[in-house]
Amino acid sequence: MVFIIGNKDIFLHPQIEKTMADKKNQDEKGDQRLENIEETLTRTEQFIFSNQKNISVVVLIIVIGIIGYFAYNRYYIAPKSMEASKQMFAAQRYFEQDSLEKALYGDGNNLGFLDIADEYGSTKPGNLANYYAGICFLKKKDFNQAIDYLDEFKGDDHLIGPMATGAIGDAHLELGDQKKAVAFYLEAANQDANGFTAPLFLMKAGNVYELMGKYDEAISTYQRIKADFVKSKEAASIDKYIARATTSKENK
Repeated sequence: MVFIIGNKDIFLHPQIEKTMADKKNQDEKGDQRLENIEETLTRTEQFIFSNQKNISVVVLIIVIGIIGYFAYNRYYIAPKSMEASKQMFAAQRYFEQDSLEKALYGDGNNLGFLDIADEYGSTKPGNLANYYAGICFLKKKDFNQAIDYLDEFKGDDHLIGPMATGAIGDAHLELGDQKKAVAFYLEAANQDANGFTAPLFLMKAGNVYELMGKYDEAISTYQRIKADFVKSKEAASIDKYIARATTSKENK
């Protein structure tokens, strides 16, 4: 590249020429990117302008949905939950006294778990009533009803959730379905790895595996208790169960 200053030609170093050329290309690319951004913004503005009515409707629906959700919880669910809690008090008292009929069906003045679950099913106490009803039917040896109500219970509580799942396993075991019983015991054990429910249902699963003649599975399940739940009540005597399953396997 040559610059003319006065009567003199001035030659630029090739590297300087390259740098200036690169800068020019970068400027051109920057301009192009700016044009692309402006074009995109223009298209977006056009889209919003063309569809502003539809967009306003969608926004309005979302806002109404949010307001409706909070209003539903505050003015319907909250009062219903208070009513259900009051009804649950009497039913739970009968349950603790082992008065299963009154716990389930009420005493004439207070509702039982069945009516609470039916009338207040959308509330937490109503949901909990399903669990209590299932346990009542399990104690009454009405195992199919027990399964139905326990299955209706939806909870993520660290103890009650696994207890409900494990109780379904108990019901299936009483009905003679060992395969389903084991599946629910293992599900209950894996539902929450606490030191109470997990080893309890692992022990039940191991016992059923032994009944099924699946001694490898039984030993593996018992060893899991020994390894993962050392401080549990089940772990204190787990070696005895491992030895029993091992002996049964060898004599098979």
